[in-house]
Amino acid sequence: MSDERATIRPVTLSRLVELTHACDDDEKTTEDLETALDVSHRRARETVLEAKRIDLLDERESDDVSFYETTAIGEAFLEAIQDEDWQQVSSILATRSPHYGAFLEVLEKLEPADLDTLLEKLEEDQKYTPYSFNQTGIEVVGDWAERLGRVQRNAFTGSYYLTSQSSIPDNFPFVVLDAYDHLEQTAGVDLRQRYLSIPQLREEVCERVGCSREGFDEALVALCQQNVGKLELSGAPMDTEAKDSALGIKRISLTDEGTLVSTSQSTQQVMSGVELYDKQYYYLAVHDRDVTFHQEDT
Repeated sequence: MSDERATIRPVTLSRLVELTHACDDDEKTTEDLETALDVSHRRARETVLEAKRIDLLDERESDDVSFYETTAIGEAFLEAIQDEDWQQVSSILATRSPHYGAFLEVLEKLEPADLDTLLEKLEEDQKYTPYSFNQTGIEVVGDWAERLGRVQRNAFTGSYYLTSQSSIPDNFPFVVLDAYDHLEQTAGVDLRQRYLSIPQLREEVCERVGCSREGFDEALVALCQQNVGKLELSGAPMDTEAKDSALGIKRISLTDEGTLVSTSQSTQQVMSGVELYDKQYYYLAVHDRDVTFHQEDT
């Protein structure tokens, strides 16, 4: 396996963290890392080479044996992980990984964009560079970005878009009402619904304004509380068809040891409603469009 290749290797974010952490105390050989990570030689080698490309590891050769040690960049990467500073982790990867950085740059120009659109643009942009993309490569860096909260992916359409942790925009009520109208119309003229799915509304609004799903939930609850009688939440559970249509939401968190990370993927959060007074609400109805919204109450 060559030390360099055009496409990104299929390495998970948690595996990069495990590898960088394993080499933090002292030098390790590939065989040492096979044992530490409990992986095959090929998988250990793939992870090592990708970590080297990102400058998380340094290599030293002695008697035809390679030894790997965490770099200063790798230490900063681990520190950000331990601090759960996911924005800083993303920033390090965007600076050091040519594929991750290119993915975010192109997405900023095109968002929202589906996988095929991103691939076409990335292939065009990388034509005269040493790097290239395929579908797997986008899924790899997209996975990193989703877990770090830099990107979200519409659970119903699959479109990628950048997210911001900044406050909900002041025009949030108007975006909600416009998205509500759009979703209502897609049901067909004879199937217009008074009660619309909050999970679908959440995905639509988050994609439009680039807010986090958590931020949407907080803002929608506040909006409904500020407009009692005009907006109504319903507690009926989601139907099975809607549940089956959702992509999973990807998460990252520290393990109990506080040094490594675990990852998860579940549709549960996508299909959840919003919570108010310990009760889940899955549908929203609009009875009066003359609503008000005060962000300080969110």
